[in-house]
Amino acid sequence: MLSSSDNKEFFLGIDGGGSKCKAILVDASNNILGTGISGPANPLHGYEQAINSITESAELAIKDAGLKAIELKDIVAGVGLAGVNLPALFEQMSNWQHPFKQMFLATDLLIACLGAHNGQDGAVMITGTGSCGFSYVNGHPYTLGGHGFPHGDKGSGAWFGFQAANHVLMSLDGLKAGSLINQKLLALLKVSDGLEMVETIAGKPAAFYAKMANLVFDAAEEGDEVALEIVKEGAGYISGIARQLEKQNPPRISLIGGLTPRILPWLDQDVKNKLAEPLCPPEVGSVIYAQQQLALL
Repeated sequence: MLSSSDNKEFFLGIDGGGSKCKAILVDASNNILGTGISGPANPLHGYEQAINSITESAELAIKDAGLKAIELKDIVAGVGLAGVNLPALFEQMSNWQHPFKQMFLATDLLIACLGAHNGQDGAVMITGTGSCGFSYVNGHPYTLGGHGFPHGDKGSGAWFGFQAANHVLMSLDGLKAGSLINQKLLALLKVSDGLEMVETIAGKPAAFYAKMANLVFDAAEEGDEVALEIVKEGAGYISGIARQLEKQNPPRISLIGGLTPRILPWLDQDVKNKLAEPLCPPEVGSVIYAQQQLALL
């Protein structure tokens, strides 16, 4: 058990995405003391939800660490969020009357890259609820994709789920041939026809569709032609992102995000050969970012 009387400095690292918000609490020596996970924290999908998730995950991390008499106002926070690549959302979150001692805000892309390469230059492809490519070389950030669901984020969990839903609805109308995806998706949603399915999926966010992604990969691995076509298209896009990022000459390139273990085997071989294991997760990248910014003050 630690208390504020120990006179130690603590840092929070926040990684807020479309599906969840993860927080870690570290001491001045970067030892992880506690973790916390809460709901979605992409302000594009709701400002109040985002700030509530950030606060909740931070409080859970403190609780997990078993700290006594330590409050959010005592802690420096690095906060990396999806959505704040849009200037209006970055400004909105920057103006948040946050509960921390200090807050350093960054995009989820930057903190993911800093984490993957332990604060050094590099590039990442992110394949989670959404998808994006990002490199940070010689102080120059470069972004590919990340345009959001449903108009962008190809090769993401949400995109795979959306493709599955689209195909099933068309096949139920007799416009496309059925596939293994049909039975898997109808079973997952617990519906029996197109009308029930539309009632279930209408108006749902990206995180909802992302939960359907695994069944597409399951069907592809069982040899289903429709699923194979979808997986190859999505993986081809991520491979293309990697090649474009390579033009920035990053010393390392990593694939990160919740969909990584499923999509990695389907990437082009030349891309797989160049991938390096991420060194740290994005929430650690948030801590690195906060410490870097604090050193500049």
